[in-house]
Amino acid sequence: MKDLTAKIQEIWNEFSKDATLQAEKGNKAAGMRARKASLSIDKMMKEFRKISVEEARK
Repeated sequence: MKDLTAKIQEIWNEFSKDATLQAEKGNKAAGMRARKASLSIDKMMKEFRKISVEEARK
């Protein structure tokens, strides 16, 4: 689970940087990267929930 949380943090940092670029400077390519990162974060968060529930049951 530690690796997963580190990967989520890494992708979140990329998302945050790109979303800021889009919002502040109107960078369309950064917006596309931010949307792609958000999809990755969504998938990883679902995996995190699954693992978290399994570990809570132990």
